[in-house]
Amino acid sequence: MTTLVAEAEPARRTRSARPARRDNAAKIAGVPYIVRNIPTYDILSEENLVRIERVADRILSEVGIEFRDDPASLDHWKRAGAKVEGVLVRFEPGMLNEIVSTAPSQFTQHARNPARNVEIGGSNVVFSPAYGSPFVMDLDKGRRYGTLEDFRNFIKLAQSSPWLHHSGGTICEPVDIPVNKRHLDMVYSHIKYSDRAFMGSITAEERAEDSIDMTRLVFGRDFVDRNCVILGNVNVNSPLVWDGTMTKSLRAYARANQAAVIVPFILGGAMGPVTNAGAIAQSYAETLAGCALTQLERKGAPVIFGNFLSSMSLRSGSPTFGTPEPAIGSMVIGQLARRLKLPLRCAGNFSNSKRPDAQAMQEGVMSMLSAVHCGANFILHSAGFLDGLLAMSYEKFVMDTDFCGALHSYLAGVVVDDNTLAMDAFLQVGPGSHFLGCDHTMRNYQTAFWDSALSDNEPFEKWSEEGGSTDMAARANKRWKKTLAEYEAPPLDVATDEALMDYIARRKNSMADAWY
Repeated sequence: MTTLVAEAEPARRTRSARPARRDNAAKIAGVPYIVRNIPTYDILSEENLVRIERVADRILSEVGIEFRDDPASLDHWKRAGAKVEGVLVRFEPGMLNEIVSTAPSQFTQHARNPARNVEIGGSNVVFSPAYGSPFVMDLDKGRRYGTLEDFRNFIKLAQSSPWLHHSGGTICEPVDIPVNKRHLDMVYSHIKYSDRAFMGSITAEERAEDSIDMTRLVFGRDFVDRNCVILGNVNVNSPLVWDGTMTKSLRAYARANQAAVIVPFILGGAMGPVTNAGAIAQSYAETLAGCALTQLERKGAPVIFGNFLSSMSLRSGSPTFGTPEPAIGSMVIGQLARRLKLPLRCAGNFSNSKRPDAQAMQEGVMSMLSAVHCGANFILHSAGFLDGLLAMSYEKFVMDTDFCGALHSYLAGVVVDDNTLAMDAFLQVGPGSHFLGCDHTMRNYQTAFWDSALSDNEPFEKWSEEGGSTDMAARANKRWKKTLAEYEAPPLDVATDEALMDYIARRKNSMADAWY
């Protein structure tokens, strides 16, 4: 008993200091991206993968894809040998596979802080915030349209998290800024308030070019021509239509040697078949065509094979997110992308819930684990997604980044070495005693387990008496406010900042405000 008391006293003192020490350790241990140490989950046989690829080939050769309002894209396809009839393009089986073979299987996206560079492709995993919501919400003010202040707040929250690796893109729409000018403020905000890699605008070709021009002011024109520094997320107008807004932006990124992320958004039963295999074949065909177009614009340009499968309520027609069918479909998309040797963007932390509640976390975990197991390299929508992507939630954002921390440990797998096998601990403790105070535990206790910043693991009585009986959403509410209050912007070269501000002023002065 004397020995137990002597060992327990230091443990109590250590425990009282543990939250601050572990939080600091998490920041120190924050990595620029994850290198997965667990295998992907391959669910389909070679025979069934080939069947899906053959149906995709038939869609491409017998049905075709329309490329609207972009004559330059049609010219590319004609020169490549595709069959072009008006805006309809048909492709011989295997043609697109050959074209995309020039795209890199892995590439670096450079950040203005080189320590934050991310590797996209291979066994690497990059977590990025959710993207595209017109609304924001929190427990204090409810649901409302997003503003530039909200946009910047989410950049600051992402920058402050050791568990995200990327600043993202349109984290929310700042609707208080004119539509034709807000991209300038968004790109500037990513550069100013984060030193991580980020995404640019895709809503018009000139906005894509503005985004790239701004990165040239940060990195230098020659560096940008040789290296990827910005991503553009472009969506297919499913079923089987590429519109000119997207293909012109896609080509702008590729032309500048920047990475386009090619993503169909298919709601099963609306923009694609209700059956998983058919929707997968369609999305494969649509994505493959977009990836190939980047290579026709500039051979060797980086590109990311993307996918966004979702289901819908066939009773009401409403989209549903975080459901099992798209999650398991993501596994197949992962297998297909690996056969093409292309980096993959797939799935994310999806939810249709209107609050940061149990539904939100259930749906989010379902879809996020599918992204992890399918082998996704760039996981957009890792944090903040609520209301079917109509709203970015402050509370959900920090809840999701906390979960991303857990996934860092999950993806690390099981390390087997002399330390982890703990033979010295068995020899010291022996039968019938405990490991709490042994040397091995004391050496490893700060790093052995992932430690949530939001979960409450105290006994019920302490939770009730000292914690105010709070749930995770309430704790997340306090957390995001504390994080913003303590945020410090990373240093930005004064001359670069002035050049960016001058560019923005000149571009804004060159056009009248447009609100649609």
